Amino acid sequence: MPAAEQRTQVPVIVLAVAVAGVALVTYPLGADGVIAAFFAAVLVVIAAIDIRTLKIPNRIVLPAAAIVLAADTIFMPGRAIEFLLAALLAGAALLVVNLISSSWMGMGDVKLGMLLGAALGWGVVGALEIAFIATFPFAVAVLVRGGLEARKAALPFGPFMAFGALVVLIVPRLAGLGG
Repeated sequence: MPAAEQRTQVPVIVLAVAVAGVALVTYPLGADGVIAAFFAAVLVVIAAIDIRTLKIPNRIVLPAAAIVLAADTIFMPGRAIEFLLAALLAGAALLVVNLISSSWMGMGDVKLGMLLGAALGWGVVGALEIAFIATFPFAVAVLVRGGLEARKAALPFGPFMAFGALVVLIVPRLAGLGG
């Protein structure tokens, strides 16, 4: 592995551990906290990869979605249907956008949407709302900086989805609102 790539991995690992730690301490000790910490760490890694490569790797997002969905089903069986439906509906909603134009939304984003649904249940709606809203100022900045040619520039959506998911996952608990 090239030295430059190793140097960029260290901050990503540190950030993933830090965000996972925040998620862990905002949840009660037990399965909920471990699932939240795992999900948070995976989101940081996926966001970093998407920023660097404009791709969300199946080898990370698909196993993570399966692990989170299985863990949720085992440890929160009363919400199993919610997690499954949220994963399927979030993926389907993003798939519609992808089918309209794959330049608008990649299949990695569709699969990441499924992971968000599997982890957040109906909270995925808020996470996606936050993601789309957070994307807007960055898109405007790209247009201002790059002019009309920037309309064709690819903007990775995974980091915005990760941000929205982390807000939904952590902020209500930090504010004492449960979650």
